[in-house]
Amino acid sequence: MSRCCKLPSLWLQCSRIHSASRCLKSKTGAEHRWLERHFKDPFVKEAKKQSYRCRSAFKLLEMDDKRSILRPGLCVLDCGTAPGAWAQVAVQRVNAAGSDRDAPVGFVLGVDLLHVFPLEGAVFLPHSDITDPDTQNKIQEVLPKGKVDVILNDMAPNATGIRDIDHQRLIGLCLSVADLARHVLVPGGTMLCKLWDGSESHRLQKRLMQDFAEVRTLKPQASRMDSSEKYYLAKSYRLQR
Repeated sequence: MSRCCKLPSLWLQCSRIHSASRCLKSKTGAEHRWLERHFKDPFVKEAKKQSYRCRSAFKLLEMDDKRSILRPGLCVLDCGTAPGAWAQVAVQRVNAAGSDRDAPVGFVLGVDLLHVFPLEGAVFLPHSDITDPDTQNKIQEVLPKGKVDVILNDMAPNATGIRDIDHQRLIGLCLSVADLARHVLVPGGTMLCKLWDGSESHRLQKRLMQDFAEVRTLKPQASRMDSSEKYYLAKSYRLQR
């Protein structure tokens, strides 16, 4: 359910073509404009250079550098994990693969409707709907002690192209994750949640302010300036039952 790398079917088509220019020539309109921007994007180039699965890795890296969301030893739930870029960052930052023998070893669990290729240090539940009670039960079974310290939520619905509808559906997903937090997030825990700004943003903000002691709005540099995308960072979870 991750929105990383828009137009996935188009991207898969182009990955089969040896030349980017040939791919661009075969498309028109919105597809052409998206591909042209994608190929020129410095974060896309840097993601390839550093072997991140997607440019969205730099959003999490920046927010974590500034706000200290992740640290060695923490248990993390990554909602909307595909293709796995945020999971890569989380594995590094919480030492889930045990790369640093002198630091505590964390745990990363990623969940997504889509297929996710394996990643050392992470456990994935692909083809899983985070809003399904069966998936939520499975999450608690897989998690060490059934709890997490951090919830990362980069989910997004499949876009309809109708801004208000897409916005409302995304807010609904975020609220579902807030409901899940009541079962899996430890007291004092953290949630980082993506949204598209709009008329219903206040509903999510109000809910987070009820459940957490601190809520901030973040807009990382890797989030395009012309996008309505932003993030709520909620810290110091107040246990709800």
